[in-house]
Amino acid sequence: MGTIKSAEPVKLIMGIISKSNELTDAAMVMLKQRWGELDNVSQAIPFSFTDYYGAEMGSGLSRLWVSFDKLINPGELAKIKIETNRIEDGFALSGKRRINIDPGYIALSKVVLASTKDFSHRIYLQDGIFAEITLLYKDKRFTALPWSYPDYQSEAATAFLLSARERYHSQITNI
Repeated sequence: MGTIKSAEPVKLIMGIISKSNELTDAAMVMLKQRWGELDNVSQAIPFSFTDYYGAEMGSGLSRLWVSFDKLINPGELAKIKIETNRIEDGFALSGKRRINIDPGYIALSKVVLASTKDFSHRIYLQDGIFAEITLLYKDKRFTALPWSYPDYQSEAATAFLLSARERYHSQITNI
């Protein structure tokens, strides 16, 4: 029988999609108020990987990623996803989102994302929230899985995630 032990703290990350820099900035202020200072913000890139958000959010979308200095317990991910959904709702107009905020975390071996949608590769967390391993860390790089989102496989994403993982590694080494 294995020994039950506490989960290692993980690095909270969020992907943000919007067509408005001002809206993204306003959302980041709210995110910092709730989860603390950011220690990394990626450059925004055009979000042209899918038209999934087009009907709701329009065209000309940009994507960026942020990471937070304060580490979290991975068991908090469902609660965080519920809170980011509330933030999205607060910016909505006529029932349509104007911003998408996808929380997840980096552990040494993987990137995990939260979702409200079930699928074969996702596991249920709680309160209608699921999680998936989106990328694996192996041989000093992140490796995609069959369901990994194309934007998380982009050069901009992997550069950001490797930088955030490096920062995370130094943080947990000093705990």
